Amino acid sequence: MTAPDDPQIQRKLIAILRVINAHNGAVGARSISDSLMEQGYTLGERGVRYHLRILDERGLTEGHGYAGRTITERGRREIEEALVHDRIGFIHARIEEMIYQTDFDPISKSGTVIANITTIKKEDLDDALQILRYLAEHEMSCRIKIIEEGASNHPVAVPEGHVGIATICSATCDGILLKHGIPVNINYGGMLRFDKNQASHYTDLIAYAGTTIDPMKIFISWKTTSILDVVETGDGLLLANVRAVPDLARDEASKILDRVVAAGITDYVDIGDPHSPVLGAPVAAGMTGISVSAGLNSIAAIQEVGIEVAVEPVATVMDYSEFEVV
Repeated sequence: MTAPDDPQIQRKLIAILRVINAHNGAVGARSISDSLMEQGYTLGERGVRYHLRILDERGLTEGHGYAGRTITERGRREIEEALVHDRIGFIHARIEEMIYQTDFDPISKSGTVIANITTIKKEDLDDALQILRYLAEHEMSCRIKIIEEGASNHPVAVPEGHVGIATICSATCDGILLKHGIPVNINYGGMLRFDKNQASHYTDLIAYAGTTIDPMKIFISWKTTSILDVVETGDGLLLANVRAVPDLARDEASKILDRVVAAGITDYVDIGDPHSPVLGAPVAAGMTGISVSAGLNSIAAIQEVGIEVAVEPVATVMDYSEFEVV
């Protein structure tokens, strides 16, 4: 007999909870079975009743005689937790999908790149551009594209009274490495400490494979970056991420990333020693860690002066020719 904690039963239990939760009142086994059939579950009334007994025992549903079952508050929490579980790894998978779509050539400086899209109030645009020009004057790459409100050819809708700012995402580096035959795994997003203009160590790391929200979005929401301090004094915190390539590909990856930096895709790359942590970030055996500054650092700097930003990292793929230096 299949145990109640079997993964297949767990999936059916969650599916039943979702059906019950979608109804305003009590719902019976036959209606639940019909709804499940529409979702591809071949579970008859007898099978539904078996699963309902498990849900009752766990306090996730409540019986109402012939009227059927309703979901309890505990049952609703169970659905919420299941949704989080479903989304774990979604961000990582989305980045990998985007990486495969890039074809940027750092030598000819042509092709597609991954873009982040940020929205700000239209009234803040002049001040934001002033910050971006300041960063550009201090050798921080600030290639952007302004997206007007109501633009229909971008996945992120720009609300009325706002403008969008597209920036080049550092995950483009991974696409370039992949196109050169180098397998690459993007592992962490983090806050990187700079001391005297030198990268020191990561103070915080979030694994891409274990989060439901992009790490860069999380760190920007914390409002703890100090990009302008790094530019002005050489000390502070900026956004960066960590990927890993096979040890045997380390030298070739280094050459390619030198060209990537020269093309203005990212500002800073630090390649660790084989099978050793890179700036404190762990790396698996047989792999070399690579730290790359994030494409949202310029946006974080805008936020540092009090401009409200709404960021969508890894939002879309755009042609490099659409971006202009501020």
